[in-house]
Amino acid sequence: MHTAFVLLYFACFAVIAGGAFALMWYNMKSIYWGALPRKHPEAPKVGEEVLYVDLEKEKLEKLYEDN
Repeated sequence: MHTAFVLLYFACFAVIAGGAFALMWYNMKSIYWGALPRKHPEAPKVGEEVLYVDLEKEKLEKLYEDN
């Protein structure tokens, strides 16, 4: 009876260790091997004009002095 519990323990250990290794392998594969960076759906297309605001300190100080 004692041997059956030991075998059951090691079988469960092997299932958990195998699952952890499979999960790690899949995550590493998706991150490093062949996963292309996806572009955000709202990213501007090539040649599209975008709004840009320059917030340099000197320009902001000038803006406050003018008012």
